[in-house]
Amino acid sequence: MNRKPRLALYQPDIPQNTGTILRLAACLDVAADIIEPAGFDVSDRNLRRSGMDYLERANIHRHISWQAFEDWRRQNDYRLVLATTKGAIPHTEFSFSKNDIILMGRESAGVPSEVHAASDARIIIPMRKETRSLNIAVSAAIILGEALRQTATFPMDALIPNTEASDDL
Repeated sequence: MNRKPRLALYQPDIPQNTGTILRLAACLDVAADIIEPAGFDVSDRNLRRSGMDYLERANIHRHISWQAFEDWRRQNDYRLVLATTKGAIPHTEFSFSKNDIILMGRESAGVPSEVHAASDARIIIPMRKETRSLNIAVSAAIILGEALRQTATFPMDALIPNTEASDDL
């Protein structure tokens, strides 16, 4: 099986952030898991607006509950890596693998203690002390970029030059 890291969203609250993260996943050819219930109708127009036409290209898996996701994850032998402001390991010092699922918590509340307990690892993005957090879509992009770099799973077709456009100055 040709694996690469995945992104998962735990009961997302804000459709615009979810759409942006799903667009990120589509662009980087990464599967995305949505653990429901979401704080909005997943067919919401705001989700569609921020995800644009990329949602049609996204590999999205919806799970009806945390337990359904956990059962699926364990059956498929994925490691759960929780992004949290209470993390212990900076994301740049963590060793990602191709069987990781990077879990992003709810914008309003993070994840409950049972999700923390089920995580195989907890990571944090190093930031200035006087700041609380980054936008969840920005955080997902930072962490996913590092995971794809470490596992050498960026989509390589992006490196093929586009002959119709010119980068010449």
